[in-house]
Amino acid sequence: MARYHMILTFLLKLLLSSVSTATNSTSDISQAIEEMRTANYFTFIMLINMAPADLVKGNITFLMPRDKTLSQTLIQENNVVDFLQRHSLPSPLLFDHLQHFPTGSMIPTSKPDLFLRVNNSGYMHLFLNNARVVSPNICTKSASIRCHGIDQVLEGATLPSEHNNTSPPVPPPCDHNITSPPFGLVAPPPVMSPPSLEKGKLAWNWKYELVRLEIPSLGEVKFVLISIATALC
Repeated sequence: MARYHMILTFLLKLLLSSVSTATNSTSDISQAIEEMRTANYFTFIMLINMAPADLVKGNITFLMPRDKTLSQTLIQENNVVDFLQRHSLPSPLLFDHLQHFPTGSMIPTSKPDLFLRVNNSGYMHLFLNNARVVSPNICTKSASIRCHGIDQVLEGATLPSEHNNTSPPVPPPCDHNITSPPFGLVAPPPVMSPPSLEKGKLAWNWKYELVRLEIPSLGEVKFVLISIATALC
């Protein structure tokens, strides 16, 4: 009897957790849509409402062309899902996070195997493929949805074939006595002084990547923004 009670209690907690997650997801979407409406992105809202309800579950960043731009773009009803996937990233990224990606970085979209190439020339000069981010951080209230305005419909999301079958180059060994390089999730590194190699001090080369993490036991795929420091010998 006690074992039956424990199993029943576990199932009840699991059910309540699922309901809570669904409620939070719905709340996040509603908050994001309200922020889009305030910023006059009505056509993009219409596209979200046309998509299946399970397409947007949170943990996403939308890249939204303006209404005037979308009014000049033909989007068939059966292409709405494809359009939204090409215009979204599978992780909630603020503009500050996007600015950490150097020129030449490839960011995955929500559409499998499709990437956006970054051209970063400084604040408010961040391009993703052909589109420039012109209205950053429109959606910030919800915990799992971010959105930014762009000036063009994204064209030619690319698959970086050169990245598919190659591993990152291994840096040459250093002669200096070093500890493990700093490594963190999401948060950018502290401001660092100019590199110095005097008396065993090392310079660090920082780069940022959006990394795909697969969790087979949970059947989930997550994307996290990481900062990596490599010692310069």
